[in-house]
Parts: sequence; structure tokens; C-alpha cells
Amino acid sequence: MATEDLMRRALSALDEIDGPLSVEVIHRLTELPEVDEPLTVAQVAELLDISPHSLRYYERIGLVSVPRDAAGQRAYSAEAVRRLIFVTRMRLSGMPIRDLQHYVSLVDLGDDTVPERLDMLLEHRDTTRRQIRELTLSLAATEYKIATYGGHTS
Repeated sequence: MATEDLMRRALSALDEIDGPLSVEVIHRLTELPEVDEPLTVAQVAELLDISPHSLRYYERIGLVSVPRDAAGQRAYSAEAVRRLIFVTRMRLSGMPIRDLQHYVSLVDLGDDTVPERLDMLLEHRDTTRRQIRELTLSLAATEYKIATYGGHTS
């Protein structure tokens, strides 16, 4: 599944980080190879490890705008790829599609919407932190059960 592969790659990148998650570290996690010329659906799908179907879906629901080349094929710019990186990270963190659509529409409206975007991201951060705590508790319960059955925990 593409989401699992994307999560595996993101976690692997996090494992290579020594120290706290600073803004610079986060920028490194979202870096992409130089995009000197527009990319095709297949190239972006491979780069982001998601299906071409997902890319077309994100375009269809307005999360990304992708112009067509002279032959009518999608031509993804570096800006579109950066937006897709953000979208895929937010989807991995559980942000609902309708919230992403609202966020993207706010971005497209310009800088006057920064306060509302910030509020959305703060709320999403709080939700994500709660989910991490809940998962930590679930992991502890699982580790306990493994130990009661004589298994080894890590």
C-alpha cells in the first residue's frame, strides 16, 4: 500500500535525524530533488510513492492544480510537487480530505488567510498529539500482553 510505503520512508528519514525537530530538519524532510522541467504523473507517483490514481484524485478534488502540456498530458511543476508533499504528509497524519480542501482553498486566497490556516494547523497538531498519546498507551498495553505470554518486548 502506498501510504504504508510513504510512512516507512518518512520514519526512516526521521531515524537519520540526530536531535530535535527544528524548522531546518523539517525542511530537510520535505526537500525534493531539483525539478527543472515539469514531471509526468508517473514520475510524481514514483517520487512520492503514491498511485497515479491518487494524484488524479487530488487534482479532481482541488487539492492541486496541474496544467497540461502541448500533448494534453499533466505537467507537474516543483510548486505542485511541494503541495503534494504537504498533502501526503497531512493525509498520513489523519487530516480529513475536507479539511485539506479548506486549507488549500485558504492558501489559494492569499496571505489574509494565514491566521485561519494557523488555527487549523494548531488544531490538527493537538489532534495528532492526542493520537500519539493514545497509540503510546495502546503500545504499552500490547507490550504488557506480550510479556504476560512470555514474549520479549523492546
